[in-house]
Amino acid sequence: MLDLPIEYVKGVGPQRAEVLKSELGIFTCGDLLQHYPFRYVDRTHFNTISEINEDLPYVQLKGQVKSLEIVGQKNAKRLVVLFSTSSGMIELVWFKGYHWMAQKIKMGTEYVVLGKVNVFNGKYSIPHPDLDELNEEFVKNQSAFQPVYSSSEKLKYKGLDSEGIRKIIRGVIGQSGFEQIAETIPLSVRKANQLISTVDAIRKIHFPQSNVDVNAAGLRIKFEELFFVQIRLLRLHHNRAKTINGYVFSKVGAAFNDFYNHHLPYTLTNAQKKVLKEIRVDLGSGKQMNRLLQGDVGSGKTLVALMSMLLAIDNGYQACLMAPTEILAQQHFASFKDFLKEPDFEMALLTGSTKTKERRIIHQKLLNNEIKILIGTHALIEDIVQFQNLGLVVIDEQHRFGVEQRAKLGRKNTYPPHVLIMTATPIPRTLAMTFYGDLDTSVIDELPPGRKAIKTLHYFETQRLRVNGFIKEQIKLGRQVYIVYPLIQESEKMDYQNLQQGYDNLLKEFEPPQYQISIVHGKLSNEQKEFEMKRFVNGETQLMVATTVIEVGVNVPNASVMVIESAERFGLSQLHQLRGRVGRGAEQSYCILLTGYKLGADSRLRMETMVRTNDGFEISEVDLKLRGPGNIEGTQQSGVTDLKLANLAKDGDILQLARKAAQDLLNEDEELIMEENQCVLKHLESQQKNRTNWSKIG
Repeated sequence: MLDLPIEYVKGVGPQRAEVLKSELGIFTCGDLLQHYPFRYVDRTHFNTISEINEDLPYVQLKGQVKSLEIVGQKNAKRLVVLFSTSSGMIELVWFKGYHWMAQKIKMGTEYVVLGKVNVFNGKYSIPHPDLDELNEEFVKNQSAFQPVYSSSEKLKYKGLDSEGIRKIIRGVIGQSGFEQIAETIPLSVRKANQLISTVDAIRKIHFPQSNVDVNAAGLRIKFEELFFVQIRLLRLHHNRAKTINGYVFSKVGAAFNDFYNHHLPYTLTNAQKKVLKEIRVDLGSGKQMNRLLQGDVGSGKTLVALMSMLLAIDNGYQACLMAPTEILAQQHFASFKDFLKEPDFEMALLTGSTKTKERRIIHQKLLNNEIKILIGTHALIEDIVQFQNLGLVVIDEQHRFGVEQRAKLGRKNTYPPHVLIMTATPIPRTLAMTFYGDLDTSVIDELPPGRKAIKTLHYFETQRLRVNGFIKEQIKLGRQVYIVYPLIQESEKMDYQNLQQGYDNLLKEFEPPQYQISIVHGKLSNEQKEFEMKRFVNGETQLMVATTVIEVGVNVPNASVMVIESAERFGLSQLHQLRGRVGRGAEQSYCILLTGYKLGADSRLRMETMVRTNDGFEISEVDLKLRGPGNIEGTQQSGVTDLKLANLAKDGDILQLARKAAQDLLNEDEELIMEENQCVLKHLESQQKNRTNWSKIG
């Protein structure tokens, strides 16, 4: 029944099937049953006209049509219906499909109206309401909790509004075959977690009799979605540990020891030591390492990555680091050179702007094992880039790379290299258990010694003079300042104008030669950007005016002030990344958020969160609730997930129950061969048809 093509479901047919496929992605009967209601309407209560206000999610009225008229000219035509109830009158309005509605409505017939109230010119009306004849069939089909389904104009045109979808689903649930839908979760797991059956859950989510039904069905469906995500991830982890061998790094040799004894820039934090120990255990295990390294901005992840790469060199292997931008790749290369001083081995930088002649030399030296560490951008993925024996891949800011791009690095060797994925965007626990549930996770949760917490302040545009005065005070103390403007992809021209206008205004306030200003944006060539960056890094300019190109990869310890213009346009994660560009030295650093005076609730919460805390993990939790997670296992990295009902921002408790249940089940029956667990295996196989296996790179 679940695999039945949607066109063969009773009440659908070829034409309706096409629009269900294109508008809602419904291809089968199973897809239809997973088109869950987004809310429920209490059909037992009828409102009076005096109760109506625009804050109500919907109103339900009972009465008759007194008059109807198509008004307006050409493209502004609409159908206006005067609807009379026992408590007064209200207008019903249709802007689309009004000819069809005008023909359908019967004068003097008793109707039930359901819709959202609108206010126009101080007068209440209900645009595009549901309109049902109050007859025996209507009464028979109504339940106290009526589901409401998302639809569209194209669907409504084919009679597939919420009511139309509801009728088709009711028909499916009423068929004899519905009761035979296979169970997907073993009885022992259902009992332990107080879950109702699949059939009960589907029936109750679509046609509940009470809130108790809605909650029981919701728990079962959310648990199932999260349970199978965890089963898949944990099986990947187990299979990789058993079947994918890795290079054994058994030695700690000259490269590591020389760096540790003579060039370590500061005493390692306890968190760094703990993470290095975890990495060393992985590298010596004989199995491929796939480890996620989380650490807040400035926590010392790069140093840990470098020391891991030195272990690869000591064991005769090459290592590479892939960064998402050229600026960040250059920054890593410069940092490594600064850390290592004069190493006994060769390093190289490979980016999109590397000259052809230099490229050829790098390619040859990689094949000859002369280059031990290669740092670069996605240029590393190109087929022409071949290593003699690549042993370790470090991927920085990995959420900026597609899964397919990362997987290409794993195919550079006969054995897949060890993989260390670094992210400076702390990941909420619920996301870490899903996006990276098949990886081992390490966290650097303390900052290097001497770092002071950055003070964050929120000012409105009207307080700009005060901000400028503060900037001048900091420059007098010998500090440097970033001023960042938002980048809106839809309007590069507008971005440039905003930046240019801001730069021109700053020149009036901070006049040369007393003040020197660098400017960096996407329209500059790489050479121009590099020139301006170097001026700022060398202290020749006091202010750096930029778009978000400096979000990652610029490390100037003397820069102690970050001013973020139009801060309300940035997401929390980006604000936190930008703030991390300062606070690199021993001096007190500041982040100033400048916004317009009128802020929405979400923008206000973002500003309050930034001012309140420097904790990246706390910020990430708030960001998750505001923005939602990403597509968990696909190549998509942001936006909606592939979950139909579960919400990673709200259902963390259910996720933890589901993960524990999955772990317990696989600990007892890793191959899913027990009779009771055959339902899990079958469901996994049905889900797996359209999935790609990226497990070899993580």
